[in-house]
Amino acid sequence: MDLLDSPVSGLLQEEKSGLHRLAMGVALRYLSRMEQSTSNVLLNGMIWGGASLSVLGLFGLGWCVVTVFRARKAKLDDAAMRAVLQRVLPRNLGALFLSVIGLMFVIVGIFLK
Repeated sequence: MDLLDSPVSGLLQEEKSGLHRLAMGVALRYLSRMEQSTSNVLLNGMIWGGASLSVLGLFGLGWCVVTVFRARKAKLDDAAMRAVLQRVLPRNLGALFLSVIGLMFVIVGIFLK
């Protein structure tokens, strides 16, 4: 029979259960912090990644605007202007899509955090 399990040592038994509760409390707090910090790192990465995608999309939209303004300033004929616009349109839609997807990542990351 173990000394701590004997019926004579009631005081030691209380200390054992108190230490056990203390150790479990510390372990649970540590595990909850570890889980929170891991999820916070992932969600922060999602937020900052989405923000960088949005900024990249905004740069693409700015590039499209500058390209069209340069074509307007050059006073191109109708066929040349259509060619410029046909080349810019898919890039414009791609940049807009990238910006929207980035903003969606930011919003989902903020909601989950």
